[in-house]
This record gives sequence, C-alpha cells and structure tokens, in this order.
Amino acid sequence: MSRPQSESQGGSQRARSRVSLWLRSERAFGLSATAVRISRATAQPTPAISQQTMVAPDPAPAAVSRAATPTIGNSTLPEKTRISVENVPPAPIDIVMPEFTDLPFTSPDLSRAEKIAQLSVMDATEVKPCVKCRLCQTRTQTVFGEGDPDTKIFFIGEGPGENEDRLGRPFVGRAGDLLNRMIAGMGLQREQVFIANIVKCRPPENRVPAPDEVAACTPYLVRQLEIIRPAVIVTLGLPSAKYMLNSRLTMGKLRGNWHAWRGIRLMPTFHPAYLLRAYTEENRAAVWSDLKKVLQEVGLPIPARAAR
Repeated sequence: MSRPQSESQGGSQRARSRVSLWLRSERAFGLSATAVRISRATAQPTPAISQQTMVAPDPAPAAVSRAATPTIGNSTLPEKTRISVENVPPAPIDIVMPEFTDLPFTSPDLSRAEKIAQLSVMDATEVKPCVKCRLCQTRTQTVFGEGDPDTKIFFIGEGPGENEDRLGRPFVGRAGDLLNRMIAGMGLQREQVFIANIVKCRPPENRVPAPDEVAACTPYLVRQLEIIRPAVIVTLGLPSAKYMLNSRLTMGKLRGNWHAWRGIRLMPTFHPAYLLRAYTEENRAAVWSDLKKVLQEVGLPIPARAAR
C-alpha cells in the first residue's frame, strides 16, 4: 500500500473517532442521536452545506459562502471528508446549571394576596412567553402549577404529559386521577395543596428532561417555593427527587426517609404513573406510609383507614 493511501485512511479513521466522541458527549446530556456515516468524497467538495450534510472546506476557504468550517473539539476535519448527519437533535443550549445550595430562604413571608399576585405575574409575564430552552418549540402551552398559595404541602412532579400540555394544568391524566385519590386519602382536596413540576413544558414523547432544560426552568420552581413557603415538599418520582436533593441515590434509598431542601422538609415517594404500571399492594403501602409521615409532620390527622 502506498503512503498517500495510508495517510488518507488514517485521516478518515481519526474523523470517525472524533465524531464518535462527539455523539457520546451528546448522549451524556440525555440526548439521542443517530449514527454518522463517513465516506470519502469522489468529487470536488460541495461549497454549500445544509442541516443534513456538512462538508470539509476547500483549501481556499474564501470560496465557501454558506457555511463555516465544521470542527470537532479544536481539530478541523480532514480535507475531502464528507460527514452525512441525519436528524441529529439540536445541541444543548449553553446554560450553566445553578450551583446547588441548601441555605434557607431569607426573604420575608408574604400575605396570601401578595403570594397570589406574585405567582400570577410570574406565570403571565415570564413562564407563558418563556423561550429559554428547546421545549418551547414543541409545547402547546406551559404548565405553571396550581393550588393553594398558603398550603403546607407542595407536590413536585417531573414534567407535563400530553394531557397537561393540552390543558395547561398539572396532573390531569390517569396519573393525575391517581394523585387526586392519594390526596383524598390524606383527608385533603386537591385545591388544598400545590402541584407543580420540575419543567413547565412537556418534553417530547414524555422523555426525561435534559440537564440544560432543567437548568433553564427550575429557577421558576425555586421562586414558587420561595413565595409559597410550604412546610413539606413531596417529590413524585426519581427525577424530581434527584434534582431537589442533588442526589444520585436510587428511589429505593430515597423514599420513606426525611430529607431537607433549603430548610423545608422533603419526602420522596413514587410517581403516580409508576404506581399505575406497578399497582401492587407493596407499592401502595409504601406510598401510604410516606403520606402518613407527611400528615404527621404538618400536624394533620391521619384518616381512620390508616389503622386498617
């Protein structure tokens, strides 16, 4: 084999390795990506590139009028190497995850009227028109949250689903019906608690929110909690528990135990959607045990059925 051919194949191999590394970094952000096919061009490189095809530049870059030189890391792709990319999702928006803090809120408590006013303004002027992450491109409407601003109990889920996206309200599908029964079992009505999610827009196909989407949206949730100041937070499912506690523990190790978030007691429990998939006596008993601890913490009576 001649040396020029060997060098050409070596360049293609290095390009494959760089593209593979790029795709792995995308998956680390929770994004899916399709395979990238690399082949040597048989003709002169095409000057213009589209979203589906990127072509390494001609030796005279001034002749390229519609695209910049594609790079991976700090290296430019080898000349005459064509990369065909189909349906690659957008890269994560450059948002820095806020530093985790466990310091209690220091702002003064608000009256009920002040809470209602501040929550309404935040929803109307910040959340509804929000375009901070890619979820705004596929939502039908935002889901701010709802309930009693003076509540002692604040439920936090993962994100809106199809029904929530359509109606603009949290937990209104089958999982919402089960959450309503869980709240009723505590001797309360839905209107007596507050319900929100980690993100305010539905992730496509109900996937887990990506880290940059969580970073963009959770400041709204933090401000809701600062305004309402509940006595207890109940996280529904692992994603919301992991975010609130900055933890990588499993649900089995988190639920059933008291934790704290910025001076507020926090109880993780199973998400209603998980209970619908695994509606066993053991799982239902675990959730009821968690909810009884919440009632005891806020000084509310445990309904008589708890004795059965």
